Amino acid sequence: MAGRIEGKVALVSGGASGLGEAIVRRFAQEGAIIYSGDVNAQQGGPVAAEAGATFLSLDVAREDHWQAAVARIENEHGRLDILVNNAGILGTGPLEHIDVAAWDRLFSINVTGVMLGCKHGSLLMQRNPGGAIGSIINMSSNAAILATAADCGYSATKGAVKLMTQSIAVNFARRGLAIRCNSIHPGPIDTPIFAPWRPDAEKAERLEGQLLEMIPMGRLGRPEEIANMALYLASDESSFSTGAQFVVDGGGTSAVPGM
Repeated sequence: MAGRIEGKVALVSGGASGLGEAIVRRFAQEGAIIYSGDVNAQQGGPVAAEAGATFLSLDVAREDHWQAAVARIENEHGRLDILVNNAGILGTGPLEHIDVAAWDRLFSINVTGVMLGCKHGSLLMQRNPGGAIGSIINMSSNAAILATAADCGYSATKGAVKLMTQSIAVNFARRGLAIRCNSIHPGPIDTPIFAPWRPDAEKAERLEGQLLEMIPMGRLGRPEEIANMALYLASDESSFSTGAQFVVDGGGTSAVPGM
């Protein structure tokens, strides 16, 4: 069934690669008007052009970037129907080796960036013609459900996104605003985020083995599988879902490993 979000205006952060790119392409297939935001214009520009989207230079940790992005969308279309807060980075490693500057950067992107997107995206959604309506989709992780022992920073940020999503969703619902807010919790997905390990075949093989131990289905997820979940949440098919966690992890959070 095509056209599930036909004519809806969407903004996707981190749209230059990985999950963001897959979401941009999937939304385009379903007829959305898409703005793809990223700090990487060299990669993000061509990806957006190929998908039929509009590229925006967007550093999610900067409020002025969000303000400029939302102002442009409002000027060009007068509304925002879908926001996907997808931009994020990996964590800071083991507790004893955490660098405070790296910790602050992690939180500025993974947490503050999501908050700023929700803030400015929802303000435009509240000005939508016909009344406040829209769908906000925040990319969390299954690390927000089961902690990653070797990376407390990543779990902390993704846990923050989970609870932020719930708070925002309930706030809007109780105020009578038809702006839904849900989170997606992927497990290990085969994206360029693992690229730094791939030149070292032994290290890459060890990492993949560790990841597969976490997944009862026995394979890494595909970006398009996360994009399909985002599409469901962006569409009217999920109209009674808000404040919920949608786990897409091959069963990783459903069982004790090895049992």
